Amino acid sequence: MTGLTNWSGNVTFGAPRIHRPTSVEQLQEIVAGAERVRALGTAHSFNPIADTSGDLVSTIDLPAVIEVSTDRSQVTVSAGLRYAQVAAALQADGLALHNLGSLPHISVAGACATGTHGSGQGNGNLATAVAGLEIMRPSGELDRLDRNDADFAGSVVALGSVGIVTRVTLDIEPSYEVRQYVYEGLPLDGFAPHLNEILGSAYSVSVFTDWSDASPNNQIWVKQKVFDDLTVVPTAWHGAHLADGPRHPIPGMSPDNCTEQLGVPGPWNERLPHFRAGFQPSSGDEIQTEFFVAAEHAAEAFEAVRAVCDEVTPVLQISEIRAISSDELWLSPAAGRDTVGIHFTFTLDTAGVARAVGAVERALSPFAPRPHWGKVFGLDPAAVADTYARFGDFLELVARVDPKGKLRNDFVDFALSRRR
Repeated sequence: MTGLTNWSGNVTFGAPRIHRPTSVEQLQEIVAGAERVRALGTAHSFNPIADTSGDLVSTIDLPAVIEVSTDRSQVTVSAGLRYAQVAAALQADGLALHNLGSLPHISVAGACATGTHGSGQGNGNLATAVAGLEIMRPSGELDRLDRNDADFAGSVVALGSVGIVTRVTLDIEPSYEVRQYVYEGLPLDGFAPHLNEILGSAYSVSVFTDWSDASPNNQIWVKQKVFDDLTVVPTAWHGAHLADGPRHPIPGMSPDNCTEQLGVPGPWNERLPHFRAGFQPSSGDEIQTEFFVAAEHAAEAFEAVRAVCDEVTPVLQISEIRAISSDELWLSPAAGRDTVGIHFTFTLDTAGVARAVGAVERALSPFAPRPHWGKVFGLDPAAVADTYARFGDFLELVARVDPKGKLRNDFVDFALSRRR
């Protein structure tokens, strides 16, 4: 065993071998010769989705590639690059991505494969920017897919089960500036009736809560695109008030780790994430879970979780509520429906977190919840499958490209099962 752990230390990988090839040719040799193999990104998942009983392959040392197309509408990047690296290079060239996640420390391929997202009612998750994939099949053969391929929509958010991604082509746009404000002291009694209004009030909005009414830890993070006609923001909004200084979403953590606030305009890559690239994101010592419900049910789902918050708060650091636009990627958490994510950052108490997650899942069960594939969940796989119109198509795709299951592991096999 390698003794390797994930980012927060709650998962220890059982893979007996880890490889860090420095060329695609080396990667092909490893993949072709392995009985079982999985790709490892930046190890930011909180479950064993990246583990394997065979060979674990990191793509981080493959040659770095950031190639902008001649019409400047797309960029092709090596899969192991972190979003922070790609975003900085694009910004320096006057270009941008449509959105970023909470932390830019994550790898492009790993984030897209698990449906990781930012926020904004008009913004799809990070994988919706994917226009093409270079992907290594179980035989070691390289394949290339774009949006014209029948398998494309099933291969982007694919949990690493159809191949090891070596390059990703992303849609890009001209650079833009964003300003960020934080409101605090949001009364929860007034949040649910205005949930979709609040989440749709700016380009990107996050609501943080500790589930106590009017707690100072109940914050609204508002990220506005900067235009010439920006108006003055109100000092009070939905019962919350503008913070008088920078804030961190987790109580007690230094705001120095966070992107600049107080309405100071800055480049998109330095405002859309909550956390700065060169600093510790979130708290580090944590376990995360997240569930996605249709936006039309978000207010009811929020109140359902609030009703069981006594079972959640003993191990809670903070929760975050965000909106994600619908998409057509088969296994995306936002497939076919405008979506709201209810996220939990917990302490490193595995048993306590299991109890809290169980309470949340029971509370959300009437709303057809979907899990974040890279975080902790215990939902019945058959119930999850029922929420995806193309789940059966995805299973057929996996069976066709990897009939021996070389690319899968026990976690993925369970997540993709339809047993009740």
